[in-house]
Amino acid sequence: MGVITYSLEITSSVAPSRIFKALVLESHNVLPKIVPEGIKSVEFIEGDGGVGSIKKTNFAESSPIKYMKHKVEVLDADSLYCKYTMIESDIKFDKIDFVVEEVKFVAAGSRSVCKMTSEYHVREGCELKEEEIKKGKDKAMGLYKAVEEYLVANPDDCA
Repeated sequence: MGVITYSLEITSSVAPSRIFKALVLESHNVLPKIVPEGIKSVEFIEGDGGVGSIKKTNFAESSPIKYMKHKVEVLDADSLYCKYTMIESDIKFDKIDFVVEEVKFVAAGSRSVCKMTSEYHVREGCELKEEEIKKGKDKAMGLYKAVEEYLVANPDDCA
């Protein structure tokens, strides 16, 4: 099994603590409210959101993906860092065994930067193309921007 690592940085005008709270700590409440056309609900299958918890995201009816489960491996709210593993989905991953995601939010002057690193654990004998990875990252970028727009328009949320 090989590992392909992909990194991405996104700059935002929203404070790092607010966007971390919206995307990580309060995602089960925030995401279905912000993007109901994409995410129907987010629920905890195990735990309460801390390390070891399993979070299930249920996507809207129009989505080709119906659900995805993530296990929280590391959560450090003080340093705005989270590491989780995608452990299950209804879509068939014929090339990937699992994906490990690391997300860190940092201040950059009056802005913030989200640093994301994804490790795609590719099955033996399979090849994962960059355009396949980019497709998923484009969706993540769209979600991030939707949350950012919401937080700018609603300055008291996740404050």
